[in-house]
Amino acid sequence: MLALANLRLNAGCSEGFSHTFLSGQITVVLGANNAGKTDMCRFITGLSTPARGEILLDGEDVSSMSPQQRSVSLVYQAFVNYPNLTVLENIESPLRAHSAPAAARLTQASDIAAKLQLTELLHRLPHELSGGQQQRVAIARALAKDARVLLLDEPLVNLDFKLREALENELRELLTASNTIVIYTSSDPRDAFTLGDQLLLLDNGRKLQSGSPVDVYRNPNCLRSMELLADPFVNRFLGDGSECAIRPEHVRVDDKDHSQASITFEMQVTAFETSGDESFIHGQVADHDWIARCQGMKEITVGSKLALHVREQDIVRF
Repeated sequence: MLALANLRLNAGCSEGFSHTFLSGQITVVLGANNAGKTDMCRFITGLSTPARGEILLDGEDVSSMSPQQRSVSLVYQAFVNYPNLTVLENIESPLRAHSAPAAARLTQASDIAAKLQLTELLHRLPHELSGGQQQRVAIARALAKDARVLLLDEPLVNLDFKLREALENELRELLTASNTIVIYTSSDPRDAFTLGDQLLLLDNGRKLQSGSPVDVYRNPNCLRSMELLADPFVNRFLGDGSECAIRPEHVRVDDKDHSQASITFEMQVTAFETSGDESFIHGQVADHDWIARCQGMKEITVGSKLALHVREQDIVRF
């Protein structure tokens, strides 16, 4: 396992935090921009960063080790490959650095390339590849290092949605078959459920909450934790003197289910959009911006007043 202790991700952090990452699991580290995700990755790797703390890898203190001495691989969101080397040579480069025999290098690199669907591209140069193919090469090179820890710092953020979705599925299947400690940083809450066995929420250099994605979703310990897992944001209101929140997907425009107690709110509709299978209704509820995320296509008139229904069990109170 990888254990972080007394970790301060920036100079403004008055208190450090601890966290443990387990082998054979993908931990999604979720946070907005400047939450500290990249600084955490650089700290674990041993690169320059304002972060301070202690690192134990399988019980060994590696805090003072150089990046070369640590069994850690890092993949950035940018496509970082050696431009003058072929795909095969890029994948082999960590093996060559450790003086692995040529036959062994070829076998291992070819096996990794096959898993990432790069076999037909082994003799091409990086500039001859698409963005998705280049990022596959960067991931393949990291896997070839066979490190105990694989850090993926928003590796798919620069790819289009369809390609990103396809690569996420491939990564999930590939990484769960290993005993590697995998840390995947993201600002997209969907990644927590698509890829994550465990979830760590970061905000402004602080640890907010951790646990399985479903547990954190169902039991947020603060409003900010709930916001980080919301798409696009949470709806807020005051109820019985406390701050309350409801997720957009839990707001209904009908009240057909009478088996659950519900509360009705009135929305002044300001905008409406649909993707075909989903509809998003924007508006004002008691001076708060709200959004309802509904299944199917709805017929909503901008400027109208709309009754929204929320089940009591879906309301989170803080």
